Formats: sequence, structure tokens, C-alpha cells
Amino acid sequence: MNLRPLHDRVVVRPLDSDEKTAGGIIIPDTAQEKPMEGEVVAVGPGARNETGKVVPPDIKKGNRVLYGKWSGTEVKIDGEDLLIMKESDVMGVIE
Repeated sequence: MNLRPLHDRVVVRPLDSDEKTAGGIIIPDTAQEKPMEGEVVAVGPGARNETGKVVPPDIKKGNRVLYGKWSGTEVKIDGEDLLIMKESDVMGVIE
């Protein structure tokens, strides 16, 4: 994949949610919630501040992140479903 996000945007690969509940009930695809956890696959160079200086992002490629339920724009690149969102849409990094 050759995708370079611009400014303070990040490209996230959503991680699959569990298909079974703790009790062993299988959840069909249509009833599953959208995942809110993913892996960062690309990061832009950063946003510009008021003085015009580029501020580097806190997120790095390979980070596992949590994001809002309706965050980002869904895109399909090379047959893979990805999300492109602003760095500010990411709520946290899982360490």
C-alpha cells in the first residue's frame, strides 16, 4: 500500500471484533458493532501551528489506538477496509 496521509491525518486498520459473546453465543455480522480499536498503518507529517511550524504527531505507525465509534472516513485500498481520520479523533494509544 502506498498511501501517505496529509497533515495530521492517520490511516487505521480496524481490528476485528469478537464474533462470540462470553457465554459462547455467535453474533452475526449484521448485529456486530463497529470496532473502535485499530492499528495505525500510516501517519501524516503533522499539523501546522499558528506560526506555520509543523508540529509532529504523537501517534506512530504500528500503534494500537482507540477511536470514536463514528470517527474517520472509510476507504478501501488494495481490497482492504481502512479508516482515515484526524489525529484528534484518536482517543488513546494502547500500550
